[in-house]
Amino acid sequence: QVQLVQSGGGSVQPGGSLRLSCTASRYMFCVAWFRQAPGKEREEVARIFGRSRGIYFGDSVKGRFTISQDNAKNTVYLQMNSLTPEDSAMYYCAAGGDCDYFGSWGQGTQVTVSL
Repeated sequence: QVQLVQSGGGSVQPGGSLRLSCTASRYMFCVAWFRQAPGKEREEVARIFGRSRGIYFGDSVKGRFTISQDNAKNTVYLQMNSLTPEDSAMYYCAAGGDCDYFGSWGQGTQVTVSL
């Protein structure tokens, strides 16, 4: 099973930026970022997939978040800009051999956006 290790996150004021990293023990076809706030359903934020590295973003983060990958490091980055309090949540990266099932999950990292 692929091991995923997350880093980044923390606290920031509204309008600020944070970058999350997710390093996998080997290449995975599909890597996604999810988030879950207390009392809310888990939401897929972004994914990057395939050799051509297709990209998907959830509607709530389009235009503010970007996703990229360093192939040499098997690391996927989630750059989060123009953060709002509504972005506060626990963020998880997940990976799978396809984008229909994510069998590996990172440990989670808290993002808090507040004054």
